[in-house]
Amino acid sequence: MTLDAVQAADDVMFDPTRDVWEPALLDPEISWDGMWAELTPRQREIRETARRVAVEELRPRAHRWDESEQFPRETFEAVCEAGLIGLTVPREFGGQGEGLLEGCIVVEELARACLSTAMAVQPFLNGPWRAINVLGSDELRGRLLPGVATGTNHFAIAMSEPAAGSAGTDLRTTLTPDGDGFRLTGTKCWITGGREAHTTIVFCRLAGSAGPYGIGAVVVQGRPDGMSDFVVDPKMGIRGVGECLVRFENVRIEPENVLLWPHLDSKEGAGVLVNQFNPERCGNAAMCTGLGQAALDASVGHLNARQQFGRSLASFQGLQWKIADMAMDVHVSRMLLWRAARTGTDGFPDQTATLMAKLHSSEMVQRVTNEAIQIHGARGYSRRWPIERYFRDGRGLSIGGGTAEVMRNVLGAQVLGVSGSQRHK
Repeated sequence: MTLDAVQAADDVMFDPTRDVWEPALLDPEISWDGMWAELTPRQREIRETARRVAVEELRPRAHRWDESEQFPRETFEAVCEAGLIGLTVPREFGGQGEGLLEGCIVVEELARACLSTAMAVQPFLNGPWRAINVLGSDELRGRLLPGVATGTNHFAIAMSEPAAGSAGTDLRTTLTPDGDGFRLTGTKCWITGGREAHTTIVFCRLAGSAGPYGIGAVVVQGRPDGMSDFVVDPKMGIRGVGECLVRFENVRIEPENVLLWPHLDSKEGAGVLVNQFNPERCGNAAMCTGLGQAALDASVGHLNARQQFGRSLASFQGLQWKIADMAMDVHVSRMLLWRAARTGTDGFPDQTATLMAKLHSSEMVQRVTNEAIQIHGARGYSRRWPIERYFRDGRGLSIGGGTAEVMRNVLGAQVLGVSGSQRHK
């Protein structure tokens, strides 16, 4: 390839009229991964459908959602039209009844093209509706889950508070008994997708309780009296799906909307608070894996297309080693994720396997996207190319769903067989 040809290839990598970047000489299948041979024919079919939608619909629009900070409505609808939204919802509620692994496969493929869209779809595949399905009454399941299957009932989960982040059992949002129901009062923050939510699961505590005791969960539909508007907090990455703050002031909770009844002398709610998030942690790992794969794909395409010192960048040993480490990192992430997604019951995976998958993948994506920036040089740092967006998007995934530090605390305690509590005695 002549220098003129290389320059011409470089010039067409970004088309500002379409908000799309195409890695030169990059095919979607360029990165080898023999793990795909492990999938069943149905799982491969699901993967190919997700990949087609991601390449044709998501990738051309990913830049737009990042720049505008708008919810990725068009690409979300494209995923719906492809029949992927209700994939994991039980058949009795209009879904297809597939498992957690199938949901993670879809999320990974979407994340390779647009993490904002993957984040918007994630609650429908691996999200808080699973708690409704396992813990909720027949009436609650029948009322809420059909909308998940059709993509019309956006779910959000309100766990974090201004003074209760990693220390989730320090939450202060309270339920005060009111006749046969309750009144809900408190402030919740970092609610992913809250702005678009039709249904919000709110973790709270019975008035008069403290620590791990007395924790419960309620369902809030719509915007009832006493609930504020969601306030979006501007953030570094995944900018198409907002992180929101909301306040509840004496909001009436009817008994049929209590998902987990709180009891002053019980820690049951604290256990649910921890474990019900494991499916979403698998989804988090899937997004990390997809984003890492995207950075790897782009880097392979760039090294094969670009020349310096009169030869292809792909021929330099130092860069080959970077690619080798990146590929190994992504592959291990996928192995841990699939192992976790295949464990457990009722869509709730084994906690230890989930912690390993979430911890490794959330740190992997930072390493791989950082190396991708270095490989691309100035192009990696420029907002005209998507590599810097990959880096920004991936950084938040090591915080959401449990920080790396908390994951290590819990995992280390499990391996040692000791208490993982960090609470001051």
